[in-house]
Amino acid sequence: MTIETFERALPHGITLSCRAAGEAGRPLMVFLHGFPEAAFIWDPLLEWFADPAHGGYRCVAPNLRGFERSSSPKEVEAYRPQLLLQDVAALATSERPDGRIDTLVAHDWGGAFGWGFANALPQQLGRLVIINSPHSGTFIRELKTNPAQQKASAYMNWLAAPGSEAVLAENDHARLFAMFTMMKAGPDGFGWLTEAVKQQYRDVWNQGLTGACNLYRVTPMKPPVPGKTTADDIPTLPDERLRVEVSTLVLWALDDAALLPGLLDGLEHWVPKLEVQKIPGATHWVIHEQPEGVAERIAAFQQKTQ
Repeated sequence: MTIETFERALPHGITLSCRAAGEAGRPLMVFLHGFPEAAFIWDPLLEWFADPAHGGYRCVAPNLRGFERSSSPKEVEAYRPQLLLQDVAALATSERPDGRIDTLVAHDWGGAFGWGFANALPQQLGRLVIINSPHSGTFIRELKTNPAQQKASAYMNWLAAPGSEAVLAENDHARLFAMFTMMKAGPDGFGWLTEAVKQQYRDVWNQGLTGACNLYRVTPMKPPVPGKTTADDIPTLPDERLRVEVSTLVLWALDDAALLPGLLDGLEHWVPKLEVQKIPGATHWVIHEQPEGVAERIAAFQQKTQ
């Protein structure tokens, strides 16, 4: 099945470069990527779910604002969560008049916006699938109280620092590729980081990294910096900003070096219709490592929640 690529101009002035498969007008699945990834990571799932044998969905994966050829405002404030939620909602409405997303699948930063969309616009969502992306309620708790998660998330402060994008681009994006290889992406591990995939990433990263780094700059949910900030600087949110009422599947690869399993503890307090599936022997890059396995888990969840 052929992957479509297009640029979708949205009414509020943002354009999202997108990848898609499946017939327009069919029930809509939207896939949201994270950092330092891009929409192309979802290609195997777009093709899988567009197949009539697997539901025949209309599948769309945007590059988030700030990534690839999507609009990349320079201002940090242009990356506030509510603005990226606006992008997702407008994209869905551009695909179908009711703006309804049957299944929203989201990973890493995309998951942050997936959680937010499910909280803010539940009437436009059938079900939510989160892949290794912390819910704000547990993330805030762990950043405030868990030294292990504080250490694992320390990279967020580095990425938020001025000039981080220039350092990331040095030496053929060596630090970005290291994010993959430190979790067994190379030939001595899962082997998914081939030369062809490396070139796909170079093509994305060469479009610019400031927008991606601005996601880290704008968020107050970062671990304390000794001598500069404390746990008290991390805001708490009221339960009504955290509650997710739609049926939700959380897939969690257990060998994620950045997001520890403690982020799952107590999640049901905010997400009552919750199913958690832990995936042993997989890392943060589980979509690259086992796309068919991820697809099969999502499809089984869809069947259960029809």
